[in-house]
Amino acid sequence: MRSDVVKKGMDKAPHRSLLKALGLTDEEIRRPLIGIVNSQNEVVPGHIHLDRIAEAVKAGVRMAGGTPLEFPTIGVCDGIAMGHIGMKYSLASRELIADSIESMALAHGFDALVLIPNCDKIVPAMLMAAARLDIPAIVISGGPMLSLQKGDNYLDLNSVFEAVGAVNAGNMKEEELDMIENNACPGCGSCSGMFTANSMNCLTEALGMALPGNGTIPAVYAERIRLAKMTGMKIMELLEKDIKPSDILTPEAFENALAVDMALGCSTNSVLHLPAIAHEAGVKINLEKVNEISARTPNLCKLAPAGPYHVQDLYHAGGVQAVMKELSKKQLLHPYLITVAGKTVEENIKDAYVRNHDVIRPIDNPYSSTGGIAVLKGNLAPDGAVVKRSAVAEEMLVHRGPARVFESEDAAIQAIRSGQIVKGDVVVIRYEGPKGGPGMREMLSPTSTICGMGLDKDVALITDGRFSGATRGASIGHISPEAMEGGPIAIVRDGDIISINIPEGKLDVELAPEEIENRLKAWKAPEPKVKKGYLARYAKLVTSASTGAVLKG
Repeated sequence: MRSDVVKKGMDKAPHRSLLKALGLTDEEIRRPLIGIVNSQNEVVPGHIHLDRIAEAVKAGVRMAGGTPLEFPTIGVCDGIAMGHIGMKYSLASRELIADSIESMALAHGFDALVLIPNCDKIVPAMLMAAARLDIPAIVISGGPMLSLQKGDNYLDLNSVFEAVGAVNAGNMKEEELDMIENNACPGCGSCSGMFTANSMNCLTEALGMALPGNGTIPAVYAERIRLAKMTGMKIMELLEKDIKPSDILTPEAFENALAVDMALGCSTNSVLHLPAIAHEAGVKINLEKVNEISARTPNLCKLAPAGPYHVQDLYHAGGVQAVMKELSKKQLLHPYLITVAGKTVEENIKDAYVRNHDVIRPIDNPYSSTGGIAVLKGNLAPDGAVVKRSAVAEEMLVHRGPARVFESEDAAIQAIRSGQIVKGDVVVIRYEGPKGGPGMREMLSPTSTICGMGLDKDVALITDGRFSGATRGASIGHISPEAMEGGPIAIVRDGDIISINIPEGKLDVELAPEEIENRLKAWKAPEPKVKKGYLARYAKLVTSASTGAVLKG
């Protein structure tokens, strides 16, 4: 056993003495030591209940003959961090979490890991750590928050952001905003739409690193506790068979995840996180691969923010496995890959079926013949940009308009709320990329304000930053190279005409090549926004969004 390095032999008596100080018996020490990585805290609604998930996992481990030892990681709530300096730390925390898990796992000689995330960066961070360590590992998330109906609508976090925009535009009274605020987030779980957290939890299931049901069983259902117990038992089977992440996280597994990504219409952040996880697994995913799979994979679901349904509806319609079953009908999956269930993809989906074709469209009647995410390229984004195509109004799939340029998200929000943005404009927010931000902030505040003001069918927004999975509209992010690295977005001026053609995958500024070249020659990088602390170090090491914003070296 790997844990023998901390417990076996006479010379490990001091180590055993310390383990006994924890209250462990000789029998418990002799058993495999299973690290239970718990991101529970009292800040993040998606994580506040993870103590219950961890207890269930530990029960499962003990039932199957292992000794569970729990340790924590940090977790940032993107919603609470949104719209201020806190959002600079969200993406950057992904690397901190992965590094902390590596440190704890190797320092203490764990035989295997059970990873318990729920929100945004924590899910990919734990998968990155699993791939890097390559010891038996399995993921069990905390599950999605419920969406409750108030009046004619089911509410979610994005409802509140958009209501703020509606009040600013004079389209809603503050009393209605107060009602939405009090009902949009009814309890524990990851925010209820197909936002980044739920996207990544569903894709973890599609990758084969979590048991069926991981992505969609609501947080408050007893079934989630039973799944956690099964996960604790299953890690012992993975350990016995020595099934490691490298056996599961193959190139074909990432292709399966991308296919499910396109069918579900997941968050654009998945195009940051899947390449980062793949990087740790020694697999290369680039934007060309994303586009290739998007071109052949139909979009089967319109979950919030793209449509009226939430993850609880996806669960009742058959979940991720039912989506995969539909994709398999057109041979859009690799069926023979092993998963943490100890079964192949084909075996996992054998009995799955769609229970509600309003939520999961049949493969022969999709919302569109191509996937929910599109990659755009052009002279404004030579290395690519990303848009959640499934959440863009038909009128905005092709758009041409004058640039309104802002050097930060904060300046753009002020201009939008003060009525300076008009129909036809293309809002350009730059110096918000991984290096320039630093930290590549999500921009739900400006996009939701635009939507709340009723301009989402008339105004586009492009940025070298990124968007929340809750964002809808013609919001194009991840523009690479970013402004801080001298990408063409750095030389766009107010009034320059921006041309967007999402069906053709094009994003251009209507300038002659010589003019672009001359402006780039005259460009000088601004002073870094942050000059000390973790973010300053992060900015020096982080790579482009087009490569997953992983760290150099």
